[in-house]
Amino acid sequence: MNSELIAGAALLVVGILIGVLFSHWRERSRRAAQEQEGGAILDKARREAESIARDARLAANEEALARRAETEAIIAIRHKELAVAEQRLVTREELVNGQLENIASREKDLRAEREEARRKSGEIERTREEAAKLVADRREELARVSKMSEGEVRAAFLKQVEQESLRDAMQLSQHIMEEAKSQAQDKARRIISLAIQRYAGQHSFETSTATVNIKGEEMKGRIIGREGRNIRAFEAATGVTVLIDDTPGAVVLSGFDPVRREIAREAMERLILDGRIHPARIEEVVGKVSQEIDAVIQKSGEDAVMKLGLAPMHPELIKLLGRLHFRHSFAQNILQHSVEVAQLIALMAAELGLDVVAAKRAGLLHDIGKAVNHEVEGAHALVGADIIKRYGESEEVVNAVASHHGEAPQTGLTGILVSAADAISASRPGARSETVMTYIKRVEDLERIGLSFPGVEKCFALQAGRELRVLVTPGQVTDEQAFFLARNIAHKIEEELQYPGQIRVTIVRETRCVEFAK
Repeated sequence: MNSELIAGAALLVVGILIGVLFSHWRERSRRAAQEQEGGAILDKARREAESIARDARLAANEEALARRAETEAIIAIRHKELAVAEQRLVTREELVNGQLENIASREKDLRAEREEARRKSGEIERTREEAAKLVADRREELARVSKMSEGEVRAAFLKQVEQESLRDAMQLSQHIMEEAKSQAQDKARRIISLAIQRYAGQHSFETSTATVNIKGEEMKGRIIGREGRNIRAFEAATGVTVLIDDTPGAVVLSGFDPVRREIAREAMERLILDGRIHPARIEEVVGKVSQEIDAVIQKSGEDAVMKLGLAPMHPELIKLLGRLHFRHSFAQNILQHSVEVAQLIALMAAELGLDVVAAKRAGLLHDIGKAVNHEVEGAHALVGADIIKRYGESEEVVNAVASHHGEAPQTGLTGILVSAADAISASRPGARSETVMTYIKRVEDLERIGLSFPGVEKCFALQAGRELRVLVTPGQVTDEQAFFLARNIAHKIEEELQYPGQIRVTIVRETRCVEFAK
């Protein structure tokens, strides 16, 4: 049993030894494996470090090469810029040298020219002295021969030159005036009369004003309004000027546009009848009257076309014809005048075998340019021709309208017939009549213009204002100066007065020859 115990103990000791040895072996194996693994890791780290260092060296080399190339490129650009700058400096230096040479040459030339000018100046001065000496000698000789002083000789010479110049100028002026009158008398008269018709200026009182009667000062106060607000509102709405205090018991409406003046007259009459006058009411009434006047314009144009039996025209042409109903040339209504011209030209066209319809259209439309306000530039015949051409009228009608006053060449007989019919209608009795007030004002203005010139003693307007007889003082106005005075008076009349036809200016100078027998 003891032996068994011993054997067991031995086995136990052997097992323990074996376990210790195994543990020791396993520890050594583990250490060996760890050492082997550590060596591998160190080898891998060493290889990676070498690879990183190699890559870093390669990147550093590449960057160094790139920086070097960039630096070389910059250096090359700098060298190129320096070369260009150097070339520019060389060119500029050559230019400066050339300019310096030119300046030196110019300075040399100027010096030579200065010397030449100084020499010529001396010669001129010597010549002037010689001329002055010759003039002085000649004056002395003239004074000795004529037994007159220098001042008397100069005065006589100047008077002779003045008389000769005045005579030559007068002859030239008469020649020019006669030639101009022979060529332009009809055209000038036509231009003046047409300008009066188009512009509606102050040549006639009744063509630029309208009068509305009022009763009592109370109504006048209503029209004026508080601080004049009603008048301001009325003038702003209608575009005409309201005159209250100029004519007792009446309101005068002044304006050059006949349509606006008619609207203002009708609106003022309605406001006076209604009694309610304030800005809002004024705008309401003026707006309503404007619509009614537009309807009247439309109807007047349509009636004119219908009266002549013509085919319908463009609506814009109808409106323009209707506006002629409110325009007058002296005492003649232009729309009625146009209808009359159309009827006259139709009769003449029928006699000559021409197109009657085209002739009527040309006669009716020949003054349509007068319906356009004066702000539109050009003669009314050309303006009217442009308008009707725009709205589809035939070339025959367009040319007849454009040429009826000679502003355009006539291409057919229709234009000639329009001119003849226009002259017939305008020359009938009463077509060009004037009011007494207009006539008196024109006569007074004629005499005032004549008396405004120096040397005029008296003025008389003769032949119903068609001649101005001017009496001058003989001592102040010579025969030669009388022609200039007549022309100046006529020119001033043309500038300041509006009148039909022409006015003759006659200068009367009395020559008295007095001698005493002793």
